[in-house]
Amino acid sequence: MSHKQNLEDLGSRILDASRTELFLSMRFMGSALDSLSYTMDLTTSTVGTDAVSIRFNPEYLMQLWLARPRNLNRLYVHMLLHCIFRHMFRSAEYEDAELFDLCADISAEAILDTMEYSAVQTTHSDYRSEVYERLNRELRVLTAERLYQYFSEHPPGFDEYCRMRDEFTKDDHSFWARLQDQDNQDPGGQNDQNTQPPAGQDGNEPPEPEEGQEPENAPEPDYHEVSRLPKELEDEWKKKADRIKVEMEASGSEAADEYGSFLRTLTFVQKRRKSYRHFLKRFAALHEETKIDPDSFDYGYYQFGLELFGNIPLIEENEYREAKKIRTLCIAIDTSASCQDYLVQKFLNETADILARQESFFRRAEILIIECDDQVQEEIRLKDPEELKRYAEGFHIRGGFGTDFRPVFRRLEEMKKAGMLRNLKGLMYFTDGYGTFPEKPPSWETAFVLFRDEEFDENMIPDWVYALYLDGE
Repeated sequence: MSHKQNLEDLGSRILDASRTELFLSMRFMGSALDSLSYTMDLTTSTVGTDAVSIRFNPEYLMQLWLARPRNLNRLYVHMLLHCIFRHMFRSAEYEDAELFDLCADISAEAILDTMEYSAVQTTHSDYRSEVYERLNRELRVLTAERLYQYFSEHPPGFDEYCRMRDEFTKDDHSFWARLQDQDNQDPGGQNDQNTQPPAGQDGNEPPEPEEGQEPENAPEPDYHEVSRLPKELEDEWKKKADRIKVEMEASGSEAADEYGSFLRTLTFVQKRRKSYRHFLKRFAALHEETKIDPDSFDYGYYQFGLELFGNIPLIEENEYREAKKIRTLCIAIDTSASCQDYLVQKFLNETADILARQESFFRRAEILIIECDDQVQEEIRLKDPEELKRYAEGFHIRGGFGTDFRPVFRRLEEMKKAGMLRNLKGLMYFTDGYGTFPEKPPSWETAFVLFRDEEFDENMIPDWVYALYLDGE
């Protein structure tokens, strides 16, 4: 066995020992612990993951295992949390990728530090406790996305940024960027370890090795990466995250302390990913829209041209086509004391941005806005998303009494019976979710857009209500 193979075997055995200890301690993580293979990679001085394998420098692993084996367990779980929350697939979406990477590390470490498993428990520094106290006071749920938003609005100074990076950075995220690059590469032509062009790429055939001799610098194919692209990997990890959540929920309240903030954070991330865009498509209605349709033409003109001119068909596209878009949308706004102007404005502007897309909204359409607390305060009719934006700019809370959702539903039923809302497909109700609901579901779909998402118990909402979140896009 070669020296290289010995090193790889040593690193794999160290990681295997850590995985076994974690499995015995944290059985609910079994599906995640079985998901990552091990690959020696000398392009890193530490260890990292690309959601397919743990890529390690064997010298670093050996030193960490001999000095602090519990820290190796924490590092293993830290990388699994990146996969479970799919941080590596979202890093490229953010303008400041380095800041997002730091936020992902803080989020993973914050979960680890609340877990009460002997395999990963350690005593953390006073500085780390101060950071957690400050962030929990502002955010309550420390997801990477929320942390990024917070630090974008409240950027830390250079010294503070460096100190947080030294405190929370544990693994090598350079593999995340390589994972994103696979979207634009031939799945079979990757090898992130080898910086040289593949043999034969320059038009010259590689020299044949002598019998019994291994070729130097030969690329080692990673069959996991060849078979799965980033989108497929992300879907696989989402399914694993769902399974882990079910496992934790099934274990009952007695294990809640051991999980720490893991279950709460995972539940929060899963529910907040429901988006306005996905839900608004459910409101679409099929109508004919005046627009040139290049996909169809009148075959009568086509045949007439051939008969009259011999080889010159006449083609005229139809000036209409069927389109499934939103014709009528009702937006109810809770004007009780729990709502604030800027939150309502944010919701309205995000909704207008989605509706402004040509494929989402008919040019001749209607937006009905109902302001309501314990009774309907005002009704406003708008014709397009631009009017909705102008309305948002001048919006101010009026009313301020308790919240009762029933008056809005009664008013919409009255308008439908009077023929005033023939194309109503759905209602979006912006509220904190606390109020009196109708006993029976309406004839249209209903979404409650909530802004107290980290505190709200969805079980309080009737099962016919679809829960969305203000920052879920």
